[in-house]
Amino acid sequence: IAHRGLHDNATSAPENSLPAFRKAVENGYGIELDVQLSSDGRLVVFHDGTLKRMCGPNKELYKCTFEELSSYNLAQSSERMPLFSEVLDIVDGKVPLIVEIKPEGDSVKTAQAAASFLDGYKGIYCVESFDAKAMRWYRKNRPDVIRGQLSLDYFKWHSPLPWIAKLALSDLLQNCLSRPDFIAYDHRQAYRLSYRIIRKLFPVENVAWTVQSQQEIEKAKKVFQCFIFDSFIPDSEDRK
Repeated sequence: IAHRGLHDNATSAPENSLPAFRKAVENGYGIELDVQLSSDGRLVVFHDGTLKRMCGPNKELYKCTFEELSSYNLAQSSERMPLFSEVLDIVDGKVPLIVEIKPEGDSVKTAQAAASFLDGYKGIYCVESFDAKAMRWYRKNRPDVIRGQLSLDYFKWHSPLPWIAKLALSDLLQNCLSRPDFIAYDHRQAYRLSYRIIRKLFPVENVAWTVQSQQEIEKAKKVFQCFIFDSFIPDSEDRK
């Protein structure tokens, strides 16, 4: 699965851009992408909570209108932040999608907005989120849609969260809310004892994010069944 499309931020196909998604489709890769809501309720495809890294201004996306967001270029390209509807038109069911519901703003409203587009979409897709509330909404309102709980070792991530919250999130205690069909975990932290225990107690598919070399894929195969990649092209035998 191509992470944010088949992208390179130093080219005309930066992450989560229409050219990056076209390249993934043309090369037969599934796509992972991120959705969140602008202040005026438009569902856009963008990863970060702020615009700083990809667009320059240090502004929170969910506080900006779509008109303002459309005035900024992505990375070093002339591309602008796409609407989710534009991406669905490009993919058009040709490859599978993993749609990540971002926690910024109101994740439940974002989940609802995503569902309003995906309900009529004919392609294969699933949803995932770090925020269990978004996945709980999907569980209650779209129970037939495959959903995943994203997580990592929050103690290794510079986060202002209190330690008890980091423990609960790292150890996937939020699964009682989301009851996910798969777990998407930072493949570098698969060694965590709690994660190994969870895999025994909660035997669902495990998705590795984000592998950045063939060597990482080979190592991750011991734990994971699906691989989200960027920064390289996987061997052809792994494109199944």
